[in-house]
Amino acid sequence: MITTITLLLALVLSGCSSSSKSSTNQGSDNQKNKKTVTLTIGGYSTIKDEFEAIFPLFQKEWKKKTGQTVVFKESYQGSGSQALNITNGFEADIAALSLEGDIDKIVKAGLITHNWKSAPHGGIITKSIVAFGVRNGNPKKIHDWADLTKKGVQVLLPDPKTSGGARWDVNAIYGAGLKSSEEKTGKKDPEQAKKLLSKVYKNVKSLDKSGEESMSTFDKGNGDVIITYENELIDRIKSGKNYEEVIPKYTTSIENPAAVVDKYVDKHGTRKVAEAFLKFLWSPQAQKIFAESGFRPVDSQIAKKYADKYTQPAGLFTTSYLGGWNKVGTKLYGDGGIWDQVVAGN
Repeated sequence: MITTITLLLALVLSGCSSSSKSSTNQGSDNQKNKKTVTLTIGGYSTIKDEFEAIFPLFQKEWKKKTGQTVVFKESYQGSGSQALNITNGFEADIAALSLEGDIDKIVKAGLITHNWKSAPHGGIITKSIVAFGVRNGNPKKIHDWADLTKKGVQVLLPDPKTSGGARWDVNAIYGAGLKSSEEKTGKKDPEQAKKLLSKVYKNVKSLDKSGEESMSTFDKGNGDVIITYENELIDRIKSGKNYEEVIPKYTTSIENPAAVVDKYVDKHGTRKVAEAFLKFLWSPQAQKIFAESGFRPVDSQIAKKYADKYTQPAGLFTTSYLGGWNKVGTKLYGDGGIWDQVVAGN
């Protein structure tokens, strides 16, 4: 009798031990028989509405395929802040950020261990360009970067120290300066590019923490022109805002990446559903939602369907024109870099 009771206690304790392990340090297989699985998203602020439109489509597909209900836990911040949040312990299964450099911060922290660029489209889920938003009728006659340097023009720009979107914006200004100097002299002149950035910065009215906050400031009637993602403008104009989009001659292509965060999905036992969700972001259903919101889709077939919706800038360039993100991260945004010099008035 005592032996039987001892055996039963051992089995119960063994079951409790297994359950505890499952909730704190699960392997991928431990999730497959659960009725509900939680997937945590660490996103940059601009992608929030699109993701929330995509979630129900994926939930329906995953439920049909596995019988599981997916519950999404979400966090949205400026891209730089979100990358720091994840590296400091916010256990996001998926990082969807504004730029490659912010994903690389998570890689350097040892949390993303696979080659995330080996995914479809190099890990890029959406594209856009840097454009200007102006008030209806364009009262300040804003057409190109030089117009943002004129006396009395109030410019809105997020802070590139916290916002990935702002880094795209600053890249666009600096790159436009390089392009203009190259057009005039046949070679890039970094001093002219810095000079243009300094002149625009002098007219900046406020530096918000994220692109979304910057747009909200513009929504409230502050500023004459906002430097932002084209998709942000398209989405707001579509919703009835009295704005106009202006595309400068020289501007940068924006590429927004997403990746599975290996250390956290393995801890949570969510690798399979996380990888499936990431893959779903490249599906025609998801790419159509991005396109409807003003993003330039990475899926070529969806892009063709929406081609007449977008203007191709005459002098579009990519980050590679500036030397790539590693160089840009140090030269423009590193401690004592060009941005710090501009802010200090040097």
